[in-house]
Amino acid sequence: MSYTTIDTIFGQYDAELSAAEAHGMASGLLTVNPNFSGEQWLSELLRDTVPLANEHHVEFIGLFEDTQDVLINDEFEFDLFLPDDEDATLIERVEALRQWCKGFLFGVGFANTATKFSQQTQEILKDVAEMTKLDTDIELDDDEAENDFMELTEYLRAAVLALRDNFSNETK
Repeated sequence: MSYTTIDTIFGQYDAELSAAEAHGMASGLLTVNPNFSGEQWLSELLRDTVPLANEHHVEFIGLFEDTQDVLINDEFEFDLFLPDDEDATLIERVEALRQWCKGFLFGVGFANTATKFSQQTQEILKDVAEMTKLDTDIELDDDEAENDFMELTEYLRAAVLALRDNFSNETK
C-alpha cells in the first residue's frame, strides 16, 4: 500500500491528520503495547469522522497489522510510513516526518500508564519531541539536507526498536 493512497483516504474523512501521523501513532501505541488492537487505533484516529467504508477499513487495519508484525519481529524491518522521494519534495517529506513524530509521541502517551521512564527512554522521547520542531526552510537541491533527512529516519527506526525493548523490559 502506498503512502499517497492512505493519505488520500484520510483526507476523504476529514481526519485532520496525515498518513504519517496515523502511522506514527500506531507505531507509538505498539511500541508500548504490542497487543494494542487496530480497532482501538482506528477508533481513536477517526473518532470525529463519518464511518469508514469497508475497503478503507481493510486498508487501515492492514497498515496497522503490518506495523504490528514488523515491531513484534526481531528483525530490523521496521520503517516509517513516509512519502517516497519520487512522490514528494524534501520539504514535504520533512513535514511528514514531523507529523510522524507527533503521532508517535501521542501513541506512546496514549498507551503508556507509567509515570517514570528509564534514562534511555527519556532521552529518546526527548529526541523525538525535538524532531517535531524540524525546520522545513531548506534548499530542495541540497544533498546535505537529503542526507540529514535519511540519518534522522534511520535514527528513528533504531529508536523505535530500542523503545520497544525498553517498554517491554519496564513492564516485566
